[in-house]
Amino acid sequence: MTLFEPTGQGWTQILELLIALVLCSLIGLERQIKQKSAGLRTHTLVGLGSALFVLFSKYGFADVLAEGRVVLDPSRVAAQIVSGIGFIGGGLIFVRRDVVRGLTTAAVVWVSAAVGCASAAGLPLLAAVVTGAHFLVVYGYPPMVRILMKARPSSTVVRVRYADSRGVLRVVLGIATGAGFTIGDLSTRRDEDPLTGGVDVRIRVTGTTPVHELVSSLSEVDGVYSVRTEDDDADEEEEETD
Repeated sequence: MTLFEPTGQGWTQILELLIALVLCSLIGLERQIKQKSAGLRTHTLVGLGSALFVLFSKYGFADVLAEGRVVLDPSRVAAQIVSGIGFIGGGLIFVRRDVVRGLTTAAVVWVSAAVGCASAAGLPLLAAVVTGAHFLVVYGYPPMVRILMKARPSSTVVRVRYADSRGVLRVVLGIATGAGFTIGDLSTRRDEDPLTGGVDVRIRVTGTTPVHELVSSLSEVDGVYSVRTEDDDADEEEEETD
């Protein structure tokens, strides 16, 4: 057996693995530059491993196939990759003070697996297009969103729970105004339990800066227990960050 025989271990398969390696390395490098929890090595290994799974599902069982008796569906392995990669993605998502982090990185890991699968499935053009689309989304979309937000200021209610008698509210308001938000209605309510000593403040802010950036900044303030937003119907929702 040589590398030129159609056994599934030839130059074609090596080239497909190299394509997955290069494309997923580019995706991982972007995450590494942004100092995300999953960086260059994670995305490269996810894509490369996914490519190998697809290759051995295509060629690895040729010796057990028997026409009319043993039939295998190679797409089943690819389907298991899609579900299995969710365990890695789930490990990247965490909640801190009601702020959800890691969703974008988890989605990028999922995309890396898809790029690796497409590379090994003999679809390098689609893999390259999706890699390019990844960079379009992570670098092109944020400026576009900021432009749209500047054209139309939005009003959002932010609810902050913080420790009483520590000057936290003054810091919260300073961060909000410093980020370009205008403070509207403001109301506070102290916790009836004297042991917790907490205060809930409801602030309506108006501005062009994405509100999730404000929520992320406020969640880092010492003495702040939780930060969340609510829509006009007073339904609470968690803000997402990369």
